[in-house]
Order: sequence, then structure tokens, then C-alpha cells
Amino acid sequence: MIEAGQAQALGRWAVVASVQPAFDAAWGGPTGMYAQRLGARRAAGMNPFAMLSRTGMGMAFGSDTPVTPLDPWAAVRAAVQHRTAGSRISPTAAFTAHTQGGYRAAGCADPAAGALVPGTVASYAIWEEIELIAGLPVLGSDVPLPRCLRTVHRGRTVFAEPGALQ
Repeated sequence: MIEAGQAQALGRWAVVASVQPAFDAAWGGPTGMYAQRLGARRAAGMNPFAMLSRTGMGMAFGSDTPVTPLDPWAAVRAAVQHRTAGSRISPTAAFTAHTQGGYRAAGCADPAAGALVPGTVASYAIWEEIELIAGLPVLGSDVPLPRCLRTVHRGRTVFAEPGALQ
């Protein structure tokens, strides 16, 4: 729970917030746990990703597993489809927060950290094909999220779905 003035100050100080979009998906909305415990008005202000983004405050998405599942695409979808319309962010902003945000939060000065750049040691995941519109993933709640087919950390395969990518 953060107010606009607080977010503006944190943005000026280049603070990066570790946030979990799945919390809104699990507990947000007018009848969710946040509303039951905090009241609907206060609950609507939870996880205000758009406001944080507007103030220049960085975001690093995570899951807080085991509280919510370790599911990066579900977290991106939760940020894009936030239960409070004014708190939603674009798929590009959500994807960036989930891929590069952690590097920024850790103080990594390399602007390419978290991105695939030729000549760098790569950490990445390969996912099933997902429908795109205008180059952005379709993340509707009725669309199945992709499965991870392979995960590579610092150039070493740490997970491979049997039979995938052959």
C-alpha cells in the first residue's frame, strides 16, 4: 500500500520495488481477500503498478513462491490485467519488469543485463509459441499460457522439456 507522494519520492531516489503481480490476481478485486480485510477502497489501491511506473520507480517482478506459484507468464498477465483498471501496465512494461527488473534491483550497472545481447553470457528460457498481436503476447484470461521448453543459465542448460526443440 503506497500513496502517490511516497511513490514519487521513491522514484526520485531510484528505488526498485520487488512486487508480486500474482498477489492481485489471487487476492485483488472488489470481493477478494484485500477487500475483505482492508475494505474495497483501500484494496483498490493495492499493487498500483501503473502509478509506480509513472513515477519512474523501477519494478522487479517475482512470485514470492511458495505464497503464489512460480509462473512468470501468469505474473505478466496479472500485471497487464490488474483488477483495478488504472493500475494495469502494458505487456512490454510487465515483461521488462520480469526480465530486467531483478538485475536493476540488484544494482547491476550493465544496461544489457536481463536482455539477450550478442556476445554476452546468456540466461534465458524458451517457451512454447504464443499468439502475438502487434508484436505483443495475447494474455487474455481465456488464453492458455505457454509452457517452458528449456531454461539456460549463464550458457548452461538447467532444464529441458523431454522431446522439446528436437
